[in-house]
Amino acid sequence: MYIFIIAALALAVLILSIAMYLLTKKTNPKSTGSDAIKSASVDHSQILVDTSAIIDGRIADIAKTGFVPGKLLVPRFVLAELQNIADSEEPMRRSRGRRGLEMLNLIRENPSVELDIVEDNPEDVAEVDHKLVHLAREYNCDILTTDYNLNRVATIEQVKVLNINELANSIRAVVLPAEEMRVKVVQKGKEKNQGLAYLEDGTMIVVENGDKLIGKEIDVEVTRIFQTVAGKMIFAAQKGHARKTSSNRSNNNHNSRRTNKS
Repeated sequence: MYIFIIAALALAVLILSIAMYLLTKKTNPKSTGSDAIKSASVDHSQILVDTSAIIDGRIADIAKTGFVPGKLLVPRFVLAELQNIADSEEPMRRSRGRRGLEMLNLIRENPSVELDIVEDNPEDVAEVDHKLVHLAREYNCDILTTDYNLNRVATIEQVKVLNINELANSIRAVVLPAEEMRVKVVQKGKEKNQGLAYLEDGTMIVVENGDKLIGKEIDVEVTRIFQTVAGKMIFAAQKGHARKTSSNRSNNNHNSRRTNKS
């Protein structure tokens, strides 16, 4: 009889030990490999990097300035896509892919930026864009990209996107009407008598009566500025001609009014 009592007590102790072990494991899980990345991915300072952002190249320069917080995560399938582009038979596409790999190496060599390759690959998701959105939701982090379509998909899925193009537009130099600058007219504009010049950040300047000044560096005065979906469009006239152009425009408008009244 004592044997049965001892066996029952031993069984009770064993069951209690197993229950305590399971409870401890549940409240204090240990993660390894990709699970470790997932448990740390709750940190919003982690950023998933898209293929387009790597090929674009500006991320390497941004990283040098120290404006990239935390860790950059590059999924293995993004790296595979980049390698596939670099192996393309099309020269332009191959060049873009190789540039992307070079940019990735530059980022990795930057001691101030932490770069990790993520092995997780959602097998049930086909498109790369949708894979990125899926991982971003799983890791609870943002996506860095320059891809317009990925931007739209992520926005629909309520995933935050860090768009390098939007960043570039927001930090362009502020130019005001009547401001003077020196530019080089490089080509004709769409309208008659127009020439085109560009600032260092890529902002286009439409130079009135600049079609005959192509290839020349001239001093211009800003006459007006238009904000478009693509960015700012600056209109300018050669220095000393701005007031004359404005005066001619107002005289034409005045004459037009007189003609209409008569």
